[in-house]
Amino acid sequence: MTTPPYPSYPEDLERPGLVRTGRSTFVRPIRPEDADRLVAFVGTLSRATLAYRSLGPVVRARDDVIRRGAHVDYLNELALVALAGDEIAGLVRYVRDPEEPEHAEVTFTIRDDHQSEGFGRLLLEHIAAAARARGIRVLEADVLADNARMINVFLGSGYRIEAGPPGQIIHFEIAVDPQAQAVARAERREQTAVRRSLKPLLEPRSVAVIGANRDPLTIGHEIVANLLRGGFAGSVFPVNPRAGQIAGARAYASVRDLPEPPDLALVAVRAEAVPGVVRECAEVGVKAVVVVSSGFGETGAEGRAGELELARFARASGMRLVGPNCMGVVNTTPAARLAATFSPALPTPGRVAMSSQSGPLGLAVLDFARRLRLGFSGFVSVGHAVDVSTDELLQWWEEDPGTSVILLHVETFGDPRRFARVARRIAPRKPIVAVHPGHADSAVSSLFAQSGVIRTRSLQELFDVALLLAHQPPPPGNRVAVITNAGGPAALTVGACAASGLCVPELGERTRQTLRPALAPHADVSNPIDLTPTATAAHYRKALDAALADDGIDAAVVLFMPPLADKPDEVASAILDAAAARPDKPVLASFLGGAGVADLLHRGDLVVPTYTFPEAAATSLGHAAAYQTWRSTPAGVVPDLAEVDAERARSLIASCAPGPVPATVAAELLASYGIAVRDSEPGPGPDAFLTVRADPVFGPVVAFGLTGDYADLMADVAHRVTPLSDRDAREMVRSLRATPLLDGRTGGPGVDLGALEETVLRISAMVEDHPEIEALELRPVRLLPPGDGVTVAHATIQLADNTAAGGSS
Repeated sequence: MTTPPYPSYPEDLERPGLVRTGRSTFVRPIRPEDADRLVAFVGTLSRATLAYRSLGPVVRARDDVIRRGAHVDYLNELALVALAGDEIAGLVRYVRDPEEPEHAEVTFTIRDDHQSEGFGRLLLEHIAAAARARGIRVLEADVLADNARMINVFLGSGYRIEAGPPGQIIHFEIAVDPQAQAVARAERREQTAVRRSLKPLLEPRSVAVIGANRDPLTIGHEIVANLLRGGFAGSVFPVNPRAGQIAGARAYASVRDLPEPPDLALVAVRAEAVPGVVRECAEVGVKAVVVVSSGFGETGAEGRAGELELARFARASGMRLVGPNCMGVVNTTPAARLAATFSPALPTPGRVAMSSQSGPLGLAVLDFARRLRLGFSGFVSVGHAVDVSTDELLQWWEEDPGTSVILLHVETFGDPRRFARVARRIAPRKPIVAVHPGHADSAVSSLFAQSGVIRTRSLQELFDVALLLAHQPPPPGNRVAVITNAGGPAALTVGACAASGLCVPELGERTRQTLRPALAPHADVSNPIDLTPTATAAHYRKALDAALADDGIDAAVVLFMPPLADKPDEVASAILDAAAARPDKPVLASFLGGAGVADLLHRGDLVVPTYTFPEAAATSLGHAAAYQTWRSTPAGVVPDLAEVDAERARSLIASCAPGPVPATVAAELLASYGIAVRDSEPGPGPDAFLTVRADPVFGPVVAFGLTGDYADLMADVAHRVTPLSDRDAREMVRSLRATPLLDGRTGGPGVDLGALEETVLRISAMVEDHPEIEALELRPVRLLPPGDGVTVAHATIQLADNTAAGGSS
């Protein structure tokens, strides 16, 4: 085997990272100058950690032996360190096996105070990628049987794992996935390129406004005024051939007359004049253009063709283009202070970024956000999105330290697969909340579910969820304490919690014992905690402190119906104090009938989101809890499947004309992907079906359900967009309301869910490899008992007529 040469220090392995808890770290190869740092790291390790590392009794190595560990050749031996500040928080090392050079032994050491944060999984991802690039296919590790943390890192990693028989020491073999590595590298390259191309748009050094006007009631005038009012530090160039000055800034006759080529140009002229203006921008070296003008795609086919030609020209000229028919770009970060919009309501700085595909809607959004006191780090109205797309803005905000929540108003998808890939990468670190009008609803819902995107039903709900996630952490679970001084609102909240997938459990006995003497005599200390109308701010503080300290509670919703004599500001202060004491559990509030309460629940960076009605608080909390569950579930991978002969399948497809495939050929096609078609007796449970339909926007969509009334009357069908990961397949077959019929919960033996999941994955791989497959149906699929697999009794496949597209791209 030949191995590629590597330099003495591979800088390409230096990368930032985030562990599961949200802590930021920096991963890089170890260096010889890390010798002292390595000695200090080993010195912090407990005897238990050293025993896990040494697989037996602790023997502390001499400092000179430890120092040698900082010297590696970066090829046959490689060590990566994850840094916390200037110290090593974790270390992973592989050593290549000289007898089997495609195998290497890997060891992990995590500092005791970081062992529950996810450093092990992060370092596994990095070392696996580095090993694959160096010709290593399998990483081997020996782990003590009681080292639960490390075992969970391997089993939950998403890599293909083989584990030896249980014993005092468990031997793991981790197959490095070459496909995943290739995809990861492509994503990194794409992300770098996208961010560089968007910098002139979102962090320009100079801006031109073409179509600026002296009339304060015009769009061109308001863009110039907002740029100046917003504190933009660069040059602002109004362009108008008939004005000497606009909004106090010197005006220029054309973009060619500017003293320097601006990074960004906003175009607010008549639609027929836009192509000529964009051409002038390209000629003088403008790097990004925002076309505010309308009169394009919304006018019909001719307008759509015009805007696509505009986008092609901009790309060919090295420019990025936003719009047309948009309201501009806002970036409130200190590096930009860019208010390149005609909106009369400019957002206050904050940690929420938003992309909207509707210009007029953006005006209402910014006004509503300001009234909610929801601050924005950035806002982009993409309009018809002929060039700069939602998924590219996601990649910008992905690395923006000033953005912690991303909101999306999405009407159409340019490239749904790229959107899913980017969103799935970002969502574990930054929640993405989206509202969509509902076109192709099953495909959209599947795309969002697979990507970890929180889908809301309305703009109001979008902002309700954003208000929570911008100021409070997602709850670690779905158990909620409700604290109130009125029984009616509490009952509404309990019902809303149940509808949102939350539960309101009984408080622990210790919590109740703490509360009884601390509250009014008639207070109810179960859950909801009813403090009665006589409750004071002190009662609220004691109740909230006790509820948040209860290990059986993950979040709290506080309701306050202001009685005549009490002061909401005192209650609000008590809530803030309690929330500050337990920042790991979210606190939400609803002050019914209280005006100006949102201001009372702000104290510096500490904000308790407040809602007019408690149902909105419960709905928002339900979305956040479901998101946290998704985020804490191990990420899936698209696995390599055995018994797949893609070349045989390709030859069979080439021999067929468009349209239905003969039954014998359909069976052979499926057999080439390890799926046998044969008639068989029904299993002990219901039969199922698997179908694939080529959606014109989302590509192949896989549907799974049980035959008969389950799908026909109850619409109990699960959908996913290919390619499917092992996680997607697992969630898909278990997401039906009829799942108890499959997993044995109804008293029967259950069915072979593992074989069913594998069949789903094989179908996904087949349609991904062969886009000529327009439709596929397996019906019935016989679901057999565990260990007996599944059988396909009948299959139909239809091929698309690719010549109908006329070769257009």
